[in-house]
Formats: sequence, C-alpha cells, structure tokens
Amino acid sequence: MRRYVLKRLLSLVGTLLGVSVLIFLMVHLIPGDPVTTILGQFATPDAVSQMRAALGLDEPLWQQYLHFLGRLLVGDLGTSLFTGQSVWEQITQRFPITLQLAIFSVIIAAIFGILLGTIAAVKQNTFVDRLVVLSSLVGISAPGFWIALFLIWIFAYKLGLFPISGYEGLHSLLLPAITLGMAEAGMIARMTRSSMLEVIKQDYMRTAEAKGAAVIRMVFSHGLPNAIIPVVTMLGLQFGSLMAGAVVVETVFSLQGIGSLAIESIGKRDMPTVQGMVFFMAVIFATTNLVVDLIYSLIDPRIHYD
Repeated sequence: MRRYVLKRLLSLVGTLLGVSVLIFLMVHLIPGDPVTTILGQFATPDAVSQMRAALGLDEPLWQQYLHFLGRLLVGDLGTSLFTGQSVWEQITQRFPITLQLAIFSVIIAAIFGILLGTIAAVKQNTFVDRLVVLSSLVGISAPGFWIALFLIWIFAYKLGLFPISGYEGLHSLLLPAITLGMAEAGMIARMTRSSMLEVIKQDYMRTAEAKGAAVIRMVFSHGLPNAIIPVVTMLGLQFGSLMAGAVVVETVFSLQGIGSLAIESIGKRDMPTVQGMVFFMAVIFATTNLVVDLIYSLIDPRIHYD
C-alpha cells in the first residue's frame, strides 16, 4: 500500500506540472488586457506600459510561467490584480460554501441514486424499473438552471420555506444541492442498476436465494457490496467535478463560492486569481481520485495494491 501511494503521489506531481502549463497558456488566451481593464480605456500609453512592467506582463511568456511555477512550489497561488488580496485568502473565504454544497449534493445523489438503481435492478422489466430509468433520464437531461428556477419558484417564492438567494446557513444550500444532485443521482441510478444486474446473475446470488435468504438481505448484504465499486468511482469523480463546476447553480442562487469567484475573475481578466483558483481545483480533483482508489480496498478486501 505504501509503495502504491508513493507511486501515485509521484505521478500526481507530474500531472499537476502538466496542468500548470495548460492553465497558464489557457488563461493567457483569454481575450482582453487586464491592464486596460484596471486603468480604463482612456489610459495613456505610458501608464499602460508602466502598469504592464509593474505586473511583469511585459516579460516573455516563458519567464512569466517560471515565475508562476516558482510561486506554486512555495504554496503561493498569486495575488489579485484588482483587490490586492492573495488568491489563497480569496479561496479560503469562498471555498467552504462550495465544499458544503458539493458534500450535500453527493450525499443526495448517493442516497437516491443507489437506492433507486438497486430497486430498478431487482424489479427488472417492470413498471418500477421503467419509471426509475425514465426519472434518471429526466434528471440527467434537465438543464440545471431550469431546475434551480423551478425549485426557487415552488419552495422559496410560493411556499417560503427557503431563502430565494444568498447564504443564510446550511438550510440555504438544500435547494442548490438538490439542483446539482438530481443529474448526479440519475447517472448513479443507471450505473447502480447496470452493475446490480450483472451481480444478480452470479452463482453466489443464486445460492443465497436457494438457501432461502430474504431478498433485502441478499441484495444489500451480498449484491450491493460487489456492485458498488464502479458507483464509488463515479461518486469520487462527481465530487471533484461538483466543486469545480457549480458555476451555474452558485450564480442562480447568488452563493459566494468558488464558481462565482471564477465568473468574477474571468470577467475582470484577473489572471493570477483564475490561474491560482483553477490549479487549486485541479489539486482537489486529483487528490479525490487518489482517495477513491484507496477506498476500494476498504469496500472489497480482495483488492490489494502492490
């Protein structure tokens, strides 16, 4: 296990190095000049030149990348061009909301997705199975912003059970979490159903049934633990993607999370903030994948890492 973790950490370093190159190049391809955004369109050429020199934007790209990489190696994600605040401070202020939102969304998706997928597999080719498949398809296909507006209209505007926008405590995250979790629950339900159908056909399941084991015990004690590994993989990937991709939901619900920070920074051409934030999310995503791989051995003792 230690050797495997060491290998994965070494490969993680190489992956993040490549990610840093891609992030740096992509950010510099964003149209617009941050200096013009800061000084305004009526700034004099001398003022623009002085500002570009002060920010190091007059240097060749390779030198700018080396400066960016050097800061990353010491844990410095950069400083905002507009607020003068370090990118790390901005992330620590915004990240807790996005993290809570991602956790709630994954919990909702896991509970409903695994439960519905298991029921659909047990009730294969019945009305219940078709209803679950149809519901999962609707959840996957429905646009996130449409679901968000619908939930706001019903539960916030009409019933007044939740705040329409903003963060007023954990209850403020329930509607956004449901919005994000619906699509994920649909994919998990389909994955669970497919995996469970393969497990149900195995000999040990037939043996348990022949011995008179109760259906619930047979499914949840023998079937689900063997069908859950691909679902865990999907959950891990979804958790990382939810933290990085909650832009639409955070915008609709006016949540001050990572997604809204990304939109603000891109709109202002705040390159250091965009670079640092995207690299931070890449680290989170890669670390999540490593943790998911290690969880496999806890779920299934037959899996060993050499």
